[in-house]
Amino acid sequence: MDNLESRVEELEMKIAFQDGTIEELDQQVIKLNKALAEQQDQLRILVNKLQAVEPSNMASQADETPPPHY
Repeated sequence: MDNLESRVEELEMKIAFQDGTIEELDQQVIKLNKALAEQQDQLRILVNKLQAVEPSNMASQADETPPPHY
């Protein structure tokens, strides 16, 4: 009977340790999800800004007149 009690106590300690570990991992996942969401928002803002930038003053390749030797 004493052996059974010690085994149960050992299992209870393992479960308590696992519960703590799972809680820590859950908090870490929450932090990472927040960081990822912030980065996605920043990237979306950056893409929008880059798309809104006015084209440069240089003419496109199609608008350029060919050199005289053509």
